[in-house]
Amino acid sequence: MKIIETLCDDKLRISFEVFPPKADSAFESVKIATEEIAALKPAFMSVTYGAGGGTSKYTLDIAKNIKEEYSVSTIAHLTCISSTKETVKKQIENMKSAGIKNVLALRGDLTPELLASDRNTWQYKNAVDLVRELKASDGDFCIGGACYPEVHPESRNQKEDILYLKEKVDAGCDFLTTQMFFDNNLLYNFLYKIREKGITVPVIAGIMPITNANQVERAIKLSGSFMPNRFKSIVDKFGNDAEAMKQAGIAYATDQIIDLFANNITNVHVYSMNKPDVAKKILDNLSAIIGK
Repeated sequence: MKIIETLCDDKLRISFEVFPPKADSAFESVKIATEEIAALKPAFMSVTYGAGGGTSKYTLDIAKNIKEEYSVSTIAHLTCISSTKETVKKQIENMKSAGIKNVLALRGDLTPELLASDRNTWQYKNAVDLVRELKASDGDFCIGGACYPEVHPESRNQKEDILYLKEKVDAGCDFLTTQMFFDNNLLYNFLYKIREKGITVPVIAGIMPITNANQVERAIKLSGSFMPNRFKSIVDKFGNDAEAMKQAGIAYATDQIIDLFANNITNVHVYSMNKPDVAKKILDNLSAIIGK
């Protein structure tokens, strides 16, 4: 099923992101974790694809397994920044063969090697190039894109960032998924601004449950996320107690989701970090709201 077909009603839909193993030896444990999350019957699951394809070896294997064995719709991530057109076309064919109908089209991270290379040699410079490639293919894909409520780290300002986002949507994105954020007001302000600029596709809110203090630094490094004082206080209070921090982090994420739904945001994508227990607890916390 195409994801876009599930994003337009008033029901709260929770989905989860999972990632493939970085080493072959970890495949079985990652597969089990993704299956446990799939068994919770989320709205859909997305499977990441590393920068430069670094962790992409099992992306389609995991996505296909989730779809076929658990009847859960899947989105396969696809990055393009270090790829050739030949490589991307091969991946598109592989997705078609695997029966994947949903693709999250991403540029991918700029690795040190890429930053040191000649950009004129890159066959793909931005995600919009990949969106156009997917749109021109005969795969009949539902295409998603990423967006940044707090501005992409490489954009000069939000106005510029939204202009690039509009270009991506106009190229063929059917929906958008946000980078993680910890202050819902940032999302509400962002949605107002993009709607004002004519970006009308559904936006899925991305939520990251912070279940250990070490994740805070990584979240800031990856996305430049603003950490509200309320959240900082939670980390200060519980950061040295693993179980308490886990419980508090899940509670904070749950509270974010409840507030989003109360403000008519019906689609939430949780960055699960391959943790079935975290995914289950969030769904349990929301059981009456979701209607399960």
